[in-house]
Amino acid sequence: MRKIEKFNEERESYNEILAKYANREQKRFFGLDAATYEDKGHLDKKTKELMGFVASLVLRCDDCILYHLIECHKAGTNSDELAESVQIAMLVGGSITIPHIRRAMKVWDEELNQDV
Repeated sequence: MRKIEKFNEERESYNEILAKYANREQKRFFGLDAATYEDKGHLDKKTKELMGFVASLVLRCDDCILYHLIECHKAGTNSDELAESVQIAMLVGGSITIPHIRRAMKVWDEELNQDV
């Protein structure tokens, strides 16, 4: 099974369990998260997802990185835009982000890249 398919299946399953136990405040947080990345306001969805991708790289959250990478692809991000975003993440996060960047770029190259 491709990495993205497996990730999406696991995420959906885990979210169902999480929703089963979430209290009102947790549900509000999840709602705020979803609303933040909507294509409304002054920034478009692609920009917001690239920002989420960079933040996730800096924080070194592999699940978040993969989620935002997928969403960047859906929003029409191309390889050049992704590379500039990675450059910012490396500058802000330092060399410790490199293993996470490697994994992200492998998924981009093998499963998402439409540029080539």
